[in-house]
Amino acid sequence: MVIPFSPPRIDDKIINEVIAALKSGWITTGARTKLFEKKLSAYNGNPNTLCTNSATAGLELVLRWFGVGKNDEVIIPAYTYCATANVVIHCGAKPVFVDVNKEDFNISVEEIKKKITKKTKVIMPVDFAGMPCDYKEINELVKKENIKSLFVAKSKMQEKLGRILILSDSAHSLGASYFGKKTGSLTDISVFSFHAVKNLITAEGGAIAFNLPDPFDNLEVYKYFAIFGLHGQSKDALAKTKKGSWKYDVIEAGYKTNMTDVLAAIGLIELERYENDTLKKRKFIFDKYTEAFSNNKIFQIPVYKKNNKISSFHLYPLRIKNINEEQRNEIMKRIFNKNVSVNVHFQPLPILSFYKNLGYKISDFPNSYDNYSREISIPVFYNMTEKNINKVISAVNNSI
Repeated sequence: MVIPFSPPRIDDKIINEVIAALKSGWITTGARTKLFEKKLSAYNGNPNTLCTNSATAGLELVLRWFGVGKNDEVIIPAYTYCATANVVIHCGAKPVFVDVNKEDFNISVEEIKKKITKKTKVIMPVDFAGMPCDYKEINELVKKENIKSLFVAKSKMQEKLGRILILSDSAHSLGASYFGKKTGSLTDISVFSFHAVKNLITAEGGAIAFNLPDPFDNLEVYKYFAIFGLHGQSKDALAKTKKGSWKYDVIEAGYKTNMTDVLAAIGLIELERYENDTLKKRKFIFDKYTEAFSNNKIFQIPVYKKNNKISSFHLYPLRIKNINEEQRNEIMKRIFNKNVSVNVHFQPLPILSFYKNLGYKISDFPNSYDNYSREISIPVFYNMTEKNINKVISAVNNSI
């Protein structure tokens, strides 16, 4: 039997709720999606949340709403998935890569400080593997007078905020906490992913968690995004079903990013059992791995709980000391040959052809490359048995 890397949890509860959604006759954005949004806000502790068809779409909507465009810069970690940078490119702006920490893979605050210019409009930290970034330091940084004085507003929303926007790529970190607060309420705006390999799935999907400071009205921002993400149309399909409500307006050339009720049906079941079931199981797997691998000094154990941070236990990125990229690849081959599926998270952006051809050099980001070259992500999924866990541990140890 091959142990998969990260299969989704699909059981009768999910199947029955999806069937109920299909039988309801309403399968696009409707009551289930709106309920899912409200429950996400209640879980995370932020004012309002909008569900989207992907985290990528959510990130791009926020950048466009904030007026990010040509000649602007957005600071992101060099160590992330390509979607984080691609949305910046889509908007015509420049991704400014910075290196990550040696310890936890997350964006370095000290490196951020070096890259802020008059062109900087947004900083996009990425909660790698589910571990929250240093939001206290990042939030404080953009409010410092010497940093605010550099900020040049080019849009109404930029003028209203009066500083660099912090847009968290929280694709991995639903359920993580920082100083007792959940991801989604840690900074200005956070965007989650519910893709099939995430902790909480809707097959495809995402959500924008609004937590903007005064003078923003988060409910009004939410309402605008609901229109902005539906072709700029003033009423969605559900609103138009009311008697005499067929007529609508289009206030701008918006986008098509809405989540459907069929997908929200999966999310509602997943969220209901997320805190007290899913996260507990994932932590159990993490702890088993840590207990096993801590006995061998060749392993660098991932940080998933430290001080005031607790991870969402999304990925277990095990690093092996004193090896190079080629040796890591050979170890992975051997693990695969023992019928255990493993992965690498992620290839730093400067080594990918598109970004390399734009002039980015991996040599400028030594921590990112070092982490990547020694990293192997090992299986973590809800239905893992202790027998599965032990097989993974054995495969890794024997392949080393």
